[in-house]
Amino acid sequence: MFGQPIIMRSWKTYSLLLIGLVLAVGLGLTLLGLALRNFLIEFWWFESLGYAFYFWQRLLYRYLVFAGGVGLFFALFFANFWIGSKYLGAPRPSETASEANRNHPSPRLYRRFQTRSLVFYLPLTLTLAVIVALPLFFYWEEALLFLLAPEAGIQDPVFGHDIRFYLFSLPFFRLLYTEVMLALGVVLLGLGLLYGLEHRVMPRARGGWRRGARLHLSLILLLLILMGSVYFLGDAYMLLYTDAHLPLFYGPGYEEMTVTLPLIGGAALLGLIAGALLLMVLNTGKGKRLFAGTSLLLLAVIGLRHTPYLKERVGEFVVEPAEMTRETPFIEHNIQATLAAYGLQAVETRTYPIHEEGWEKITPEISLSLRNIPIWDDDKLLPVYRELQEIQPYYAFDRVSVGRYEVEETYRQVFLAARHIDLEKLGEARQTWVNLWLRYTHGYGVVMTPAAQPADEPIEWLIQGIPPESVAGLSVDQPAIYYGPTDLHPVMAPNATHELDYAASGETKLADYAGSGGVPVSSLFRRLVFSLYFGERNILYTTQMTDASRLLFRRDIRERIKTLTPDLMLGPEPYLALANGRLYWIQDAMTASKWYPYAKAYDGDVQHFERPFNYIRNSIKVVVDAYNGSVDYYLADPSDPIAAAQARLYPGLFKPLDAMPPALKQHLRYPKSLFDVQMDLYTRYHQTDPETFYNQEDAWERPPDQWREDLERMRSHYLTLNLIDPDRFEYSLFAPMTPLGQPNMRALAVAGNDGESYGRIIVYRFPKGALVYGPEQVNAFIKQDPEISQELSLWSEKGLHVMHGRLIVVPVEGVVTYIQGIFLRTASASPLPQLAQIIVSQGPLVVMASSLEEGFRALHKLIKETREQEPVQKVPPRDEPPEVTQAPQGAAAS
Repeated sequence: MFGQPIIMRSWKTYSLLLIGLVLAVGLGLTLLGLALRNFLIEFWWFESLGYAFYFWQRLLYRYLVFAGGVGLFFALFFANFWIGSKYLGAPRPSETASEANRNHPSPRLYRRFQTRSLVFYLPLTLTLAVIVALPLFFYWEEALLFLLAPEAGIQDPVFGHDIRFYLFSLPFFRLLYTEVMLALGVVLLGLGLLYGLEHRVMPRARGGWRRGARLHLSLILLLLILMGSVYFLGDAYMLLYTDAHLPLFYGPGYEEMTVTLPLIGGAALLGLIAGALLLMVLNTGKGKRLFAGTSLLLLAVIGLRHTPYLKERVGEFVVEPAEMTRETPFIEHNIQATLAAYGLQAVETRTYPIHEEGWEKITPEISLSLRNIPIWDDDKLLPVYRELQEIQPYYAFDRVSVGRYEVEETYRQVFLAARHIDLEKLGEARQTWVNLWLRYTHGYGVVMTPAAQPADEPIEWLIQGIPPESVAGLSVDQPAIYYGPTDLHPVMAPNATHELDYAASGETKLADYAGSGGVPVSSLFRRLVFSLYFGERNILYTTQMTDASRLLFRRDIRERIKTLTPDLMLGPEPYLALANGRLYWIQDAMTASKWYPYAKAYDGDVQHFERPFNYIRNSIKVVVDAYNGSVDYYLADPSDPIAAAQARLYPGLFKPLDAMPPALKQHLRYPKSLFDVQMDLYTRYHQTDPETFYNQEDAWERPPDQWREDLERMRSHYLTLNLIDPDRFEYSLFAPMTPLGQPNMRALAVAGNDGESYGRIIVYRFPKGALVYGPEQVNAFIKQDPEISQELSLWSEKGLHVMHGRLIVVPVEGVVTYIQGIFLRTASASPLPQLAQIIVSQGPLVVMASSLEEGFRALHKLIKETREQEPVQKVPPRDEPPEVTQAPQGAAAS
């Protein structure tokens, strides 16, 4: 009877203790998760990708650099302030201790301040050091690249430094200079206040500042004077980035090298002299007039440097009368630097022999060349893919990639696109937590069509449908797409609900994710952290988790790459590749800088680039597995100093390009964005002779695109031709060039993509005197053709919207042919573009047919008829400048 209440009280006590313990543990875990959620999520995510060591590298590097900066500035502040505090109240050399006590108003107060100065100066100097060193916390990588960057092997023509100095050292020195100047200024101000306060409160018989105080302040002032001379040195280096001579050339010219640079040197010398005289005046009181005169002379020199008067007079009376002679070496510096900065110094030039009479017949080589002409383009093909191949309402095609594949033992250029999941198409009622996080987790399959399509036949599909059906050799063994270039919702897979794999033909197939992507969420603590990170309590409460469940997030491949390597500049868009039955995304990553000396900054179409630059390389190829989400970096250009420096900083991050699987490597392509940048620069900088460059005698331009509203100039396009090597067909980039202000075509630039030809740029010049019609002229011929105009008008009258495809330049067997698709679109709710006709043109001879073969037969018939009649009146070529002699490069194409 007496024991039962005691037992009950014990159970109540234990229960309360147990509940309290559980609550305390839960509260502790919640607080820990809140405090460390971002750090833990980042670490788990990096670890899941195999980059745990790289994660710790980036974290420790940042804090090591910051700690080094804090330590440096802390030592500077503490040493000076501690010495200053110890010196306060110290007796003069001529004073005895009793005299010092009599002169000191409150010796106990000063002794107490001296003995306890650490209490005040230690936190003060540490705070100041943290504030001054803070930029190093954000620019830590620049500091380490400055230490690890290799030599580039190229010297600037003015100061003789290796390019490494400008890409890595100069930007870091500018940052460090600002911090050191700020630190020295704080030290001088602090010491001045200390010694000034002491001088004011302690009466002195002689009335002057202590000698030690004057020496201490003079030392800091001397350091500031020396840093001032360093400023002038940096000002001299910045001359290499002047744009004062644009649009003629970029970089310093005669005035800068003969007027501005000597003025900068004179200002640096006068600054040192004026500083020395200032120290003499402050310590001895002598030399005031000399100091004043030197200071006035320094101000005059600085004024001449920063005012245009002297430069303009030199330009007017010295440069303008003989501008070509004066500016020749500087123009040459700009040309060579720009070609090197944009990777154009190894461009080959060849002469393309024109067969003016046209083809006599379509040979097998010509037929093979025409097999891969991309009549469709991605803008026209994307609506077709969406209309015919999305199949289910929650699938979507976001973009169309272009590539090349061996199809039934034939090398063919193709278009392909991935079918990704689009949860917004589910409708609001179906966008439940289960559907978003557990059920609709991935896209499914890929579609592929040949680049060349006839207008009189249905579209040929190489891969289509759900599940994907393909021709031999193009099987898709893993069609599930969990990662892509779109904003994809985080998902948890596998799970007890099971995922929708695909639904087609009345069949719904479920699946369980078996890949290595995502972060494991098997423990309760991880689920708690993820719940706090995403603000989704159901992650913690759901009962659909399994021991194998993983949380897949950051599924946008560009976000994944930028999170891993934020300093790489990504190309406009990744492209899809099918290799060994698996789907991969390939992203071109650029290394870029705005610090290449004498190189012109790119000022063209910069909408696809993240920052300005005057140096760029496509040094890194990034491969992302569409199923696993793995991210692999491959070093494509080991000669790039920026990529080489990053490889030294992060050993193992970049794999050699030879380590890429061969089946995947064959799908690499030279990026259009980079090639367009290069060709925009090359239109002027192919003129390597300074006199020709000065007069712009052979300047080119990109021809206007007549059929597209969003582009002012024609962009490059991919073609599969045997133009680089006559013995084999290669996947290549093409860009036509016309003379500046003239419509006829002057040159055709080609960039290789296959094997050893990758990155090889060849510019075919057309012979002087041979008229090669440019895209603008061919567009005029097409519009003026009465039969074509009548046919297009009839379609328009029937309510059909006529769309012109990309105008493609096809040089084959000495004949330059233009090919363009004509597409029709109705005004219905589903405006599906349809290829109606194909235009084939050789100069003013234009035909329209339902297929390329029919078009060329009709064109040959027209050519034969015109030979029997009076020759077609051709537009005479405009006067052209004489041929510029180039260094012999490559062999002429046959």
